[in-house]
Amino acid sequence: MRVMAFSIFKLLLLSFLLCTFLQEPTDALRKTYIVYLGGHSHGPDPSPTDLEIATNTHHELLASVLGSHEKAKEAIMYSYNKHINGLAALLEEEEASDIAEKPNVVSVFLSKEHKLHTTRSWDFLGLEKNGRVSANSAWTKAKFGEDTIIANIDTGVWPEHPSFSDKGYGSVPSKWRGKGVCQIEAFNTTQKYFCNRKLIGARIFMKNREAEDGEIDRKFRSARDFVGHGSHTLSTAGGNSVRGANVEGNGRGIAKGGSPRARLVAYKACWNKLDAGGCHEADLLAAFDHAIYDGVDVISASVGWSNPYKEALLTDGISIGSFHAVTKNIVVVCSAGNDGPSPSSVTNVAPWSFTVAASTMDRDFLSTISLGKKKSFQGASLNRGLPRPKRKFYPIIFSVNAKLRNASVNDARVCKPGTLDPAKVRGRILVCLRSDKLQSVREGEQGKLAGAEAVFVQNDEQSGNLLLAENQVLPAASISGTDTDYLNGTGGSGEMFAYLNAAKTYLGVKPAPIMAGFSSRGPSLVQPLILKPDITAPGVGVIAAFSQAAGPSNLASDTRRTLFNVEQGTSMACPHVAGIAGLLKTYHPTWSPAAIKSAIMTTATTLDNTKKPIRNAFDKVATPFEYGAGHVQPNLAIDPGLVYDLNTTDYLNFLCASGYNQALLKLFGQLKISYKCPESYRIEDLNYPSITVHHPASKPINVTRIVTNVGPPGTYVVNAQGPRGIKVRVIPTSLTFKKTGEKKRFQVILQAIAVPRRLPLFGNLTWTDGKHNVTSPITVL
Repeated sequence: MRVMAFSIFKLLLLSFLLCTFLQEPTDALRKTYIVYLGGHSHGPDPSPTDLEIATNTHHELLASVLGSHEKAKEAIMYSYNKHINGLAALLEEEEASDIAEKPNVVSVFLSKEHKLHTTRSWDFLGLEKNGRVSANSAWTKAKFGEDTIIANIDTGVWPEHPSFSDKGYGSVPSKWRGKGVCQIEAFNTTQKYFCNRKLIGARIFMKNREAEDGEIDRKFRSARDFVGHGSHTLSTAGGNSVRGANVEGNGRGIAKGGSPRARLVAYKACWNKLDAGGCHEADLLAAFDHAIYDGVDVISASVGWSNPYKEALLTDGISIGSFHAVTKNIVVVCSAGNDGPSPSSVTNVAPWSFTVAASTMDRDFLSTISLGKKKSFQGASLNRGLPRPKRKFYPIIFSVNAKLRNASVNDARVCKPGTLDPAKVRGRILVCLRSDKLQSVREGEQGKLAGAEAVFVQNDEQSGNLLLAENQVLPAASISGTDTDYLNGTGGSGEMFAYLNAAKTYLGVKPAPIMAGFSSRGPSLVQPLILKPDITAPGVGVIAAFSQAAGPSNLASDTRRTLFNVEQGTSMACPHVAGIAGLLKTYHPTWSPAAIKSAIMTTATTLDNTKKPIRNAFDKVATPFEYGAGHVQPNLAIDPGLVYDLNTTDYLNFLCASGYNQALLKLFGQLKISYKCPESYRIEDLNYPSITVHHPASKPINVTRIVTNVGPPGTYVVNAQGPRGIKVRVIPTSLTFKKTGEKKRFQVILQAIAVPRRLPLFGNLTWTDGKHNVTSPITVL
């Protein structure tokens, strides 16, 4: 009996220990949830007491579920108490579900991790010509965006960079409310304050990041940019004019932003390591709330949810933050994403956001690759060339032929770490397949580690024919898939040899723009009747400011440092449009964000610099699902003639038509408007600058639009180019305006006259008075 009792005791003890060790800590069950409550009742200019009351209501809401105010204060991460009404807290799934049942809660959702989407640009866009700015330039008219405040939500800023110098600037605009907040720490300097009259503020938002990934090292708990992305995007939007900008001697010229005299603010909500990481949603939403409160004019956000299949209007932090910003007359510009060429990959699709795709400009960085016997071709490159001992040619080896015995062919093909045999690679030119549509610096690094003299990175199928010049750690070039025919020795046999010459800068390249293969495409999965992206802008080979804490390849092994760097992505296209929006904000301070968006969209072009339709990286004619309304033209946007305007009520009507009910939207009553869902409202009638409808197979579709005259009195006549098989009628066919600010309504009737072979179909509608051409794309799904 004693033996049996002892055995039972041991069994019970073992069970207890197993339960103790295997039981997951309570904190591990908790995740970051955002509780969205709509708008605040304290108005646009909250006092400290208002903010305290709002936070207390958030504590009370949490306490009602968690059991006490003490537990609520421990769980809460952010109290969005300024303009966005909501909170972020560490909750268990059941607790989050209980809060979602509360009557005043709009939505409860897990905080997601968003991705970051990065001087010739302005010449190509017509703001200057060979360094000279004409009287007709939007720069001249808008005083270079003087005193407009542009905020960047990104990885921070390198404050000492000349792009952010305040030399020649006057006092900070009185509308700026974030005075004295400059959360930047020293870096190899004894300086204590790093903001100035140009870079007027910097804030950090990291609570969600630390809750998910652990505490950030103290030396990095700063709005200082340690990876370069934030400095690059912020300087593109509004950096100073800086002479002598170049990358490895390429692209020499004057670097500047779209609004070079704007005041800038850095909100750091993205805590990337050198080449990985992202932006947590609760931190992003806190950045939006502060930006609205601080009094900015434009927000540039080159970030986005990487899974558009799960994006929703009121369970997405960027969508919610953008909505509240736009209702406070702030233009919000977002990147479309880098998941192209897949269809329906576009992100940031809310109609109040301004979504930007990426395309090329008329500048290339190319190296000539010599193969001997007078054979050669070109690759995209920034390199300074291979050593030239009597112009030595180097043998070529493909990575699949250089793999280690145990490495897989697929891994070796893209030169993954640990797949290459140095004995086979050393002294040769290595050829790898591109593994990432935006960068191939890892392939270059692996080639260097294996002893390669140079690396050629061959485009994969999804990259098309667009070659990206990248700042590699060794001589390298990006080549097209067809170029490997040369390297394989077509027409001959035996080992091939090559030589890589130094890169050169080519200007006036045609055709341009070309839509980048990586740029995300429409239609939107959230609401396909709103065309997204809205516009395209330069996002390939963009030179802008860079951090001094990282090498230009963003690899930990890269010890180089450079003031400027070349980057690509819709991240780089986004701040181009943010800078242009800053110009329009300066020139038209009373215009709404929707009017500014309309001006930029309706003056865009769908033709390249050869006057032919814009094509994509796959040598096909691009569509509005790739470029939206077209390629941005700032000099025309500043004087558009007519605009399609929208206000908060219009957006609420859109939400009603999208299935959000009156009981939910009543919470937006805190926006100081009396609102009730209309009895009937169609998304097709949202006064958007583009028109998208489902195919009118059985009966005609009637769409209504309203234009506002922002130019002199005059008469506009319509010209409609219907999609193939669709008859388009516009009623009336002319609009006469007697004064500025006058509004006119018109109808567009689309009727099928042929059975479509395939969908979608594309056309356009243009109002013209002989000077202004106000164009809207028409898309039939």
